[in-house]
Amino acid sequence: MAETAVYYGTGRRKNSIARVWIFSGQKGISINGAEVMDYLKRTNLQVLVEQPLRATELLEQFRVRTNVHGGGMAGQAGAIRLGIARALLSYDEKLRPILRQRGFLTRDPRKKERKKFGRKGARRSFQYTKR
Repeated sequence: MAETAVYYGTGRRKNSIARVWIFSGQKGISINGAEVMDYLKRTNLQVLVEQPLRATELLEQFRVRTNVHGGGMAGQAGAIRLGIARALLSYDEKLRPILRQRGFLTRDPRKKERKKFGRKGARRSFQYTKR
């Protein structure tokens, strides 16, 4: 039995954190024990997760296993994409120009702004009434 190489990457987006392992010699993507089609129902999120593998033409060479928690589906998909890109870098540093050019290595810093006191939301005020 041939030993498979394992590469690791961590991805973060909004409030989501994804731990990603890629295994060489196999194919497919599983997220929290479920296949990608079962976990991410929206097709655009499934495509988002596969982007780094498609850009480097390594989709058929790796099995991706992911543990992700926090946030919503879009944030989790973004975190998984960053984790896969970082794991591919640990596999081969020569992939950096391709991944960097397409923006897969840049962590999106946008987060939800906190609610302020005296306001209805982060910026929204209560409705004004003249009394």
